[in-house]
Amino acid sequence: MPGFWRTLCAGRKKKYQADPEVVVEQVQCTKSHELRTFKKMALSDDDDVKIMLNGSQLWKIKPGWQQQRLYQLESDGMTIWYQSRAKKARSKQIFSILHIDSVREGHQSEGLRKHGRRFPESCCFSISFMGRRKNLDLAASSEQEAQSWIHGLQKLGQRAIAMSQREKLVHWIRDYLHQADRDGDEKMSFQEVKDMLRMINIDMNDIYAYTLFKKCDRSNTDRLEDHEIEEFCTQLMYRPELEEIFHEYSGEDRVLSAEELQEFLQHQGEEATLERAREIIHKYELNEKAKQHDLMMQEGFMMYLLSAEGDIFNQKHRKVYEDMTQPLSHYFISSSHNTYLTNHQLVGSSSTESYIRAFMDGCRCVELDCWEGTNGEPVIYHGHTFTSKILFKDVIATIKHYAFKYSAYPVILSIENHCGLEQQVKMAHHLRTILGDMLITKPLDVKDPPRLPSPEALRGKILVKGKKLSERRLAEDEEGRARMETAQELSDLVIYCQSVEYRDQPGSVCEMSSFSEDKVRKLMKESGNTLVRYNTRQLSRIYPDALRAGSSNFSPQEMWNAGCQLVALNLQTPGYKMDLNRGRFQDNGCCGYVLKPDFLRREDTCFNPEDLSSSMKILNIKIISAQQLPKLNQENPNSIVDPFVRVEIHSLGRRREQETTYILNNGFNPTWNETLRLEVLCPALALVRFVVEDYDKTSSNDFVGQYTLPFPSLKQGYRHVHLLSNDGASLTPATLFVHLHIEDPGQSRPDSCPSG
Repeated sequence: MPGFWRTLCAGRKKKYQADPEVVVEQVQCTKSHELRTFKKMALSDDDDVKIMLNGSQLWKIKPGWQQQRLYQLESDGMTIWYQSRAKKARSKQIFSILHIDSVREGHQSEGLRKHGRRFPESCCFSISFMGRRKNLDLAASSEQEAQSWIHGLQKLGQRAIAMSQREKLVHWIRDYLHQADRDGDEKMSFQEVKDMLRMINIDMNDIYAYTLFKKCDRSNTDRLEDHEIEEFCTQLMYRPELEEIFHEYSGEDRVLSAEELQEFLQHQGEEATLERAREIIHKYELNEKAKQHDLMMQEGFMMYLLSAEGDIFNQKHRKVYEDMTQPLSHYFISSSHNTYLTNHQLVGSSSTESYIRAFMDGCRCVELDCWEGTNGEPVIYHGHTFTSKILFKDVIATIKHYAFKYSAYPVILSIENHCGLEQQVKMAHHLRTILGDMLITKPLDVKDPPRLPSPEALRGKILVKGKKLSERRLAEDEEGRARMETAQELSDLVIYCQSVEYRDQPGSVCEMSSFSEDKVRKLMKESGNTLVRYNTRQLSRIYPDALRAGSSNFSPQEMWNAGCQLVALNLQTPGYKMDLNRGRFQDNGCCGYVLKPDFLRREDTCFNPEDLSSSMKILNIKIISAQQLPKLNQENPNSIVDPFVRVEIHSLGRRREQETTYILNNGFNPTWNETLRLEVLCPALALVRFVVEDYDKTSSNDFVGQYTLPFPSLKQGYRHVHLLSNDGASLTPATLFVHLHIEDPGQSRPDSCPSG
């Protein structure tokens, strides 16, 4: 079994009742020492990792500033810390391998292109993080040293992806052990143990904490060391709720047979064959002797529930599984507004990095606000504001490089054109020469197609959305009655996404309209079904109201309810609206395209998003417990969260929600065992959002973590919910443990007019 845990055969022997001859040794898992960690990772003798463990003096590069610092990989193989050369004490500034998204070689980041030119490109690399954390731009003293760090980080990153939840938990606790061990003697006094407990969000009674401490202090030295620390951590990570479930199915002998596991799988709503049960045992059981007899011990059962197969999100939906051959108008398409901005739309910075971030998030429609620039080169920024400017050609070069790194399906460039004819010609030139064969410059088949092409037909292709000159308009211009506002060269690149004013009558499938959030809300109230039918044939793009100066967002759910495909949000702004967007598009392999329900694809549909007499299901969720919630106030060691859980249903009409009571002073392993019951209107469109907050009776509650997913992607039974931060980054190992059961009250509409 790879990772930080090893199986030791110890303890009293047990007999399995169905076969008296089978003897199974009780399993006890303990942490491996750090040396074993690298051996199991097959990295103990890796030259690149050795260089990282020894540490390197690397240049950190920022605008107008470069400084050399010591960067070093911790012996846990998962943490990197760094300090200034001028400092004697070790810096507290660290980051985890788990939080790295990618490593880019050379001058591939905007920061290195602008500010790292004094360093040879072969010595430079950039680390991109998950969430909204800025890149770390670095330069080594030699190409060989840079390559060691690049390759070492990539190897460790691949190992991190393969880590089990249990391994991540051990890494998490090990990090806090190091922090609490103030004198660095690798032993833990009772005071250091108390400090660690508060670091990991436990306000434990002193008497109970000391009793646990002394129980593990087998050497009677008032110091925990080596295996004593491991035993203390094992006691902390004890999950009585999982033990109870295991005993319910295993019976008195406390050993799970393949037949008993098959019964558990049946109750989970999983494939429940004996063959599947044996497959799970051989994948997750830690004890080789138990495996030989198709038996599972409690630790193996826990490993299974903590694995991806025990996740609340259907793992089949993590890959592209939907039909990708339908017209573009039949899909929700992940879209960005003001893509170039890093924050505020009046005074924020514009950056090509924002386009890379958008593509990393699965975005397939990005916005380019194009304005007149100096030296004949168009620029992108938020016009008439103090936002910084970036060159149009630099953005197009970035799009070429990153558009299809994370998804193979088509990208739409939403051009907001404020340039004169001359610079429009330059824009067209850059689009053609930089993008080359990626750019769609003519229809795939016929000139006036009866339906839009599919994502599959447009794999690896880039489409331009903008104004298209009509033949009539061209004739008028030749006669001198009207002034041409769009250059012919740019117009020629607009094929399937021709911007026009909205008409409630069907037009060409290549024509699309854009709406402000207020305008589309008005349309939904006045003629909801008409808008839905429009969206079955043609694309529509929805953007935030101009009054949202702080780059806030609207809820995309109400727009999806009307079948609107391109619901453009400020991706740089965290909050529950972005949670909904990420939740929607983690479906179908995060490819940026999600097939709309059937009733939003049929041209004769009678679905109306304002009609709440939809089909319905009942979602019963038992909130059992939470594990390792993040500490919110790191500066105050006495600050412990008082967590509660809220479950929200986002679908037609108002948001439905219910919440648990709060647990006082425990963010490490709070237990609720409370059942929430929620109505889910139009299940095919619904999103479910789990939210954990820190209760405060004197002020607003603080956000702790959340997870959002489509209702059709829910798995029933006992499941773990892996929490995310407000910017979408993982909060590993923070989880909720829940049980779900979906009821069908049988309230369905006639087949002639389905509503969800």
